[in-house]
Amino acid sequence: MLIALLATDKPDSISVRKENRAAHLEYLKSTGCVSQAGPLLDDDGQMIGSLIILDVEDKSAAQEWANNDPYAKAALFENVQLMIWKRVIG
Repeated sequence: MLIALLATDKPDSISVRKENRAAHLEYLKSTGCVSQAGPLLDDDGQMIGSLIILDVEDKSAAQEWANNDPYAKAALFENVQLMIWKRVIG
């Protein structure tokens, strides 16, 4: 099942993002369930959130993955949404 994780950062939290980025990227690579991932950017090109496509068994597995993300553990996100996603192109 594909799950889209859409997360927005708390205001003025770029330092938290930068401090935890290496651990977050390693987590993305090591879990084996990330299909696609990348930061969301504002109009000036600054990172303000994340979009991650997870390929997991069910929504609870996606929630567990999200809870263990180093960004989540560092309390970077203001909001996280998990939505079932249907790939149509790509």
